[in-house]
Amino acid sequence: MRRKSLFSRFAARAAAIMGRPAVFGLAFALVVVWAISGPFLGFSEIWQLTINTGTTIITFLMVFLIQNSQNRDAETVQIKLDALLHAIERADNRLLDLEEMSEKEILKLRKKYEAVAAAARAGDEAPGAA
Repeated sequence: MRRKSLFSRFAARAAAIMGRPAVFGLAFALVVVWAISGPFLGFSEIWQLTINTGTTIITFLMVFLIQNSQNRDAETVQIKLDALLHAIERADNRLLDLEEMSEKEILKLRKKYEAVAAAARAGDEAPGAA
């Protein structure tokens, strides 16, 4: 198996850490401490700038980590779904590259499968038939 890039390893590890309840608790605690310190620091511009700058920098960096994780997850789920469709003999193989189709083609397929679902609900067709 190929070794992941340094960024991929870092992004996966950072996403795993940042998504934990303890990290949320820490961030919440920092905001509470900042808010409580306001009256003692006279609600100064530096006091306001501290939280604004800190949250902006963290948000900016986290957007890239989250996007990387979402892109990777979406791609791997898509590959797994494609593999399942490919393995099923009766599967509609046009669905393998659905994400590459035009909006018009997707709408046409959606209507087809909505009709299949409606027929299945009505009992006109066996479940799972495509």
